[in-house]
Amino acid sequence: MRRIIGIVLAVLLIGGVAVAVAVGRGNEDKGTATKTVRGVIGSEKAEFFGDPNVVKALAAKGFTVKAETSGSWAMEELELKGYDFALPSSQAPATEIAAKYKVRGTLPRPFYSPLVVVAHKSAAEVLAGNGLAALDGEHRGTLKMGAYLDAARADRTWQELKGAEKYGELSGTLYLSSTDPESSNSGALYLAAASYVENGGKVVASDAEVEKATPLLRKLVSVQGAQQSSTDAAFRDFVSGAGNPLVLVYESQVASLLAGGEQPDDLVVLYPDTTVNSDHTVVPLTENGKALAELLSTDPELRRLELKHGFRPQGTAAGFASAGTYLKQELTGVRQAPVPTSAVLHELARRARG
Repeated sequence: MRRIIGIVLAVLLIGGVAVAVAVGRGNEDKGTATKTVRGVIGSEKAEFFGDPNVVKALAAKGFTVKAETSGSWAMEELELKGYDFALPSSQAPATEIAAKYKVRGTLPRPFYSPLVVVAHKSAAEVLAGNGLAALDGEHRGTLKMGAYLDAARADRTWQELKGAEKYGELSGTLYLSSTDPESSNSGALYLAAASYVENGGKVVASDAEVEKATPLLRKLVSVQGAQQSSTDAAFRDFVSGAGNPLVLVYESQVASLLAGGEQPDDLVVLYPDTTVNSDHTVVPLTENGKALAELLSTDPELRRLELKHGFRPQGTAAGFASAGTYLKQELTGVRQAPVPTSAVLHELARRARG
């Protein structure tokens, strides 16, 4: 299945049909950019690379970036000959891409973003009233992963939760919407966090541990039906009021929305008390790709813009964009679960999909 998805994506990319972000110069930057750098990125970074201020900052350093989007795990199956870099949303697929193209050395991780759950206010209040979440403000709280997974294991419905009867939109099985774990990074990392909790606070490593986690992970995925391949699409649907009242997305997507001036009254951001950070990792395939990775990691203006778009640059939390009443400045009270090896995570995703 993963191979089929990869082949389809490769055809789309070659044919120019895939969503593309062409980052070029405006008239004010005439003659500045001298190197065109081509890459494949996760869709959640498309807005960052398309920002005119990012374009200008890169052009000032002599770069024009042309980036096409793909699911992070699907990147492994793409033919990247002729590209300068790949920028998936976590280290595991980056490591696989690096091995495939014989890229040696430590892979740069310029910024990261934790996974969060966006909830409608009614859903957040009901979860809190039933011990599945704790709210520390009108728009922010914590999802208790152990309690939530117990509810998922028991196939609990919204109707079984006290207080849900007041909200007609809360009906059916209680679940988080996530992306397809076989092609999308956030969906795979959701399984990593859930399997870590299910395995007693230990990263899943053995065949026996994979087997033990499979029934729960299959429930988490099968209840959703068809899954999106992109958190970008899932988040847009949630903001528009469509779909499930609980959706797993990147914190950076919420921060970018807030930085754009929107303050949705019906939005509550729940930080899972056990989660996985998405380490956006660059695989430099050429010297130009390596130079771009260095800029993303060290250039003060680009790091400032990373913060603006809701990414957390490695080594600092100061000035985190739009923390305010929705987001945490510091990730206190959030346990970081280690991610299984790529092989184990692929197997967990395969089994979860049945």
